[in-house]
Amino acid sequence: MRLLPALLAASFALSAFAQTSTKPTPPPPAPPPVLAPDPVVHADRTVTFRYTNPDATTVGLALEGVREPIPMLKGPGGAWTLTTEALKPEIYSYHFEVDGRYELDAHNVFVKAGVLNAGNGFLVPGSIAPEPWETTAVPHGEVQQHIFTTHVVQGLDKDQDQFFVYTPPGYDPRSVVKYPVLYLLHGWSDTAGGWTSIGQANAIFDNLIAQGKARPMLVVMPLGYGDMSFVRKGWGEWNVPADIDHNTALFTQSLLIEVMPQVEKLYNVAPGRENRAIAGLSMGGLEALSVGLNHTGMFEYVGGFSAAVHLLKPAGLTGLDPRTADLKLLWIACGTEDGLIEPNRKLAAYLKGEGMPVTEIETPGMHTWMVWRDNLVNFAPLLFQAGSERASVPQSGSR
Repeated sequence: MRLLPALLAASFALSAFAQTSTKPTPPPPAPPPVLAPDPVVHADRTVTFRYTNPDATTVGLALEGVREPIPMLKGPGGAWTLTTEALKPEIYSYHFEVDGRYELDAHNVFVKAGVLNAGNGFLVPGSIAPEPWETTAVPHGEVQQHIFTTHVVQGLDKDQDQFFVYTPPGYDPRSVVKYPVLYLLHGWSDTAGGWTSIGQANAIFDNLIAQGKARPMLVVMPLGYGDMSFVRKGWGEWNVPADIDHNTALFTQSLLIEVMPQVEKLYNVAPGRENRAIAGLSMGGLEALSVGLNHTGMFEYVGGFSAAVHLLKPAGLTGLDPRTADLKLLWIACGTEDGLIEPNRKLAAYLKGEGMPVTEIETPGMHTWMVWRDNLVNFAPLLFQAGSERASVPQSGSR
C-alpha cells in the first residue's frame, strides 16, 4: 500500500510531461484559390481578359474578327486587363501579343491546335436561343478518327495520314440503311480536326438533323495536304504556283484512291454521285472546287467557302463540261470583308458564262471561322434533298 502514493505521483508527473511536450496539431492547409475561368464572359456579352506579366511593356488582344490587336491596360503587379464591348454570340479565337510575341492564355483550357501554331477560344452563347454550333440537349452523333499508311501524301511522319468521320445519331454499322457523304475540307495551317475543334461541325450537324433541317449524313474530314512541306514552309508557299499545284494534285489523288475507298468500305455509304458532296474553306475550298469541278461524275454537290480561287486557273478545270456536269448545287460563298471576295466573284461570273448554275453567297465578315461556320449551317440543309435514296435514310429521332 505504501507504493500507491508513489505510483499516483509518477502517473501525474508523466501526464503533465505528456501535456507539456505534445505539439499542437497544425491547422489544415488552406484550399487553393478558385480561379475564375479565362476569359470571363459576362451576362451582357462583354468579355474580360487577363494576363499577368510585370516585365511586359505592351500587351494586346488579337481577337478573331478584329484586324488589329486591342491594347490591354497594365495594373498593379503587372496584371493586364481588357473588357470588350458586347460581342455577338459566336465562338471566337484569340491570343495575346506580348511585346510583339505570340502567346497563349495559360489559364484557358480551350486550345485549338494547328500545324504551325495554336490559339485559344471561347464561346459567347446565344442570348435567346442557342446558336447552331452550340452543344445542346439533342441526340448526338459520333466522331471517329482513322489513321492509315499513305502511299501518296509526302512529308508525313512514317507516312501516317488520317481522317475523321462524323456519323449521325442512330447510325448503326449493322443496319442496311445507307447514308450520303459530305467530304468537308479544312483550311491551310489547320489539322484534320479543324472542323470539329473550332468549326464545331459535329454540333452543327447534331442540331440541324434534330431540327429536321438537314438529312442525316456521314461527314468525312481528311487531312488536307498532299505535301506537308506546303504548310511547314510557311505563308510564302502561296507565292509559288508550282507548289500549290503539286499540293493540290497529291491531295486529290490521296482523297480519290485512298480516303474514299476506305470510307466506302468501313461505313454504310449510299452509292452514286447523287449521294456525294464536297466542300471546303480557303485552301480546302480551292481543293473542293478543283476536285469537284474536275470530277463531276463523282460529285453532285460542290461548295467553296472563302475559297482560294485566285489560284484556281479556269483553264485548269479540264474535266468541266457544263453540258454534262449536271450539278445539283454549285455553291460559292465568301465574306464581304475578305480579300478573296473579288476572285470568288470572278470565278462565279466565269462559271455562269460557261453555262454553269452557280449559287453565289456573300455574307458580312472576314476570312474567319465565323463566316465558315455560318456557311456550313446554310450549305448543309441543301444537300441530298432529292433522289430515290432519300426514303432509305431515317429522319431525325428515328431508328
